[in-house]
Amino acid sequence: MEIHTYEKALEWIHGTLRLGIKPGLSRMQLMLEKLGHPEKAHSWIHVAGTNGKGSTLTFIRSMLEAEGYQVGTFTSPYIESFNERISVNGKPISNDEILLLVQHIKPIVEEIANSKFGPPSEFEIITAMMFLYFAKYHTAIDFGVIEVGLGGRLDSTNVLQPLISVITTVGLDHMEFLGNTLEQITAEKGGIIKQEIPIISGVLQPEAQTVLHDISQKKHAKIKQLGVDFQVKSRRQNTFTFIGETKRLPDLTVSLEGPHQVNNAAVAIATLLELKNSGQIHLSVEAIRSGLINAAWKGRMETLSKEPLIILDGAHNPEGIRAFKETVKQINEEKIILFSALQDKNYQEMIKELKTIPNSKLCLTTFDYPRAMTKEILTEVALNNQIEKVEDWQVFIKEQISSLDSTCLLITGSLYFIAEVRQLLTENILD
Repeated sequence: MEIHTYEKALEWIHGTLRLGIKPGLSRMQLMLEKLGHPEKAHSWIHVAGTNGKGSTLTFIRSMLEAEGYQVGTFTSPYIESFNERISVNGKPISNDEILLLVQHIKPIVEEIANSKFGPPSEFEIITAMMFLYFAKYHTAIDFGVIEVGLGGRLDSTNVLQPLISVITTVGLDHMEFLGNTLEQITAEKGGIIKQEIPIISGVLQPEAQTVLHDISQKKHAKIKQLGVDFQVKSRRQNTFTFIGETKRLPDLTVSLEGPHQVNNAAVAIATLLELKNSGQIHLSVEAIRSGLINAAWKGRMETLSKEPLIILDGAHNPEGIRAFKETVKQINEEKIILFSALQDKNYQEMIKELKTIPNSKLCLTTFDYPRAMTKEILTEVALNNQIEKVEDWQVFIKEQISSLDSTCLLITGSLYFIAEVRQLLTENILD
């Protein structure tokens, strides 16, 4: 079947979602071989981590842009449109380009599907599309900043040879794929570490740091660790001082809300300073300052309205919820928190954390997505945790906004949920 429209192209891509997550690199390597190895066309920065990947990538991209570079990015999931997963200087690729990529790659996917390797997964296809796009259709980028999809060692993006690797944080998430302990999960994230390629770590737990240092030693890869080789000092709200081995940068301000974003910004700075010190980029102090303050990342502690106060945050695991909690504790107003999680996530731990936020009322809902809670699970979980059940989140949000006075509305949980909420608010309520 030939594909002639953008809508049919997306339908074909998403039709592979039913294949699920298929860890391993063999299909990916074969696909790239048949495409002429597009992953070798550019210089890459590879970013892994449980949380903070997207924010750190955004800081890196924004600082490089401020220095005058063209930067391609690969992120997941998307918030407004599928196209934003592949972007140049923050601008998503066009519908026509998606169609071209699908027309190019579909015959190769079908050939592999009929081989001993079996059909590539949705994420493998999108990753190959990204490499192909930057190698053939938009070749003018100076750097690509690539976000790992899941884990690291067996992730589809781990076919590239980067200039530098970054691991932001490590937490207990995707345990069905990555392992049951922090050490096992860290080892999977550390699978992106390559022979003699430097690594920047924002990992905070000592046991996780030990795992990364052991992997780095075996790979003869120089590692720089947040809190050891570079520091965050004089932290107050969104302003901080960065102290590196050769650079002290006082009074830096980040645009993204939350204490954890200061750590993400420090990791991003350390990454680019490492590349600067090795002569691979130019980087001015002005570009660092401008890049940090102008970075924007939809759906992450994003204030969509100030009157009434409405904040969205894609906190989709316990570590993310703890960061969310630390941030919103600074809000003095009464808080209504609407939360939705995928049923394969540790939602019990997340609910436990959310219930400790002072001056707040917690409400639980679900949404239309294959991995979201069923209505039966929603009822049971709400009852067991003694929190309010919301069956129709769209009606709930509209009613809350019409009655908000001094109360603020905080919406958090799955990024897939946040994407739907953001679309409703921006297109139908707050426009």
